[in-house]
Amino acid sequence: MKIATFNVNNVNRRLENLLAWLTEAKPDVVCLQELKAADRQLPRSAIEAAGYGAAWLGQSTWNGVAILARDAEPVVTRWELPGDLADDQSRYIEAAVNGVLIASLYAPNGNPQPGPKFDYKLAWHARLNTHAAALLAADVPAVLAGDFNIAPEPRDVYATKSYDDNALVQPESRAAFRQLLDQGWSDAIRKTFPSETIYTFWDYRRNRWPRDAGLRLDHLLLSKKMAKRLTGAGVDRDVRGRDEASDHAPVWISTK
Repeated sequence: MKIATFNVNNVNRRLENLLAWLTEAKPDVVCLQELKAADRQLPRSAIEAAGYGAAWLGQSTWNGVAILARDAEPVVTRWELPGDLADDQSRYIEAAVNGVLIASLYAPNGNPQPGPKFDYKLAWHARLNTHAAALLAADVPAVLAGDFNIAPEPRDVYATKSYDDNALVQPESRAAFRQLLDQGWSDAIRKTFPSETIYTFWDYRRNRWPRDAGLRLDHLLLSKKMAKRLTGAGVDRDVRGRDEASDHAPVWISTK
């Protein structure tokens, strides 16, 4: 089973790129983030024509998440992250696909910090950690996949001081990610590449893609049962270098 996560940064604008990658990579499940489209604007027919069933949670202009399944229909188990009924941002969807519980998440960026956006980021991650603990307690094969908007360690950011004040690297943000690992979730990329420098995001500004000035923000965290099934992982970096590319590259795992 091949499971991928991809922040497409506007699903309609990047649709041609997305469809080309689906044809080439043939993932069984894809978690998409930052759709930037209301439900009525989502490219349902094009995705279905590519052979994928989909569960969509759109939002106009910002946010939006989806789960695609090849030759299958995701069975949605949650349309939102529990813990705050007043939160109307489309950042979390969860579904069962072929016996695996999969979450597609787009965590808050949190900038500028300090301030209300950073407070929301930390509160959102606290809710995620609470729900993640419940998923582990259920003892089912599960994957938390998406753009966490956290670079977990200094090596997950290219050599620079320009991100020192950024919400993505603050101690509180990294502590929230570490709590997930301490619960028992496995970071699939780091498990597969324990010492390599891996990036998944390259900002459009300041020539960062040609300079390989990247960050690792997109993660696949595996429950204990799922971690035992891991056979490989990677980042499809070349997708970032294509015309009209997202500023993120797809990240994937393979399992037995």
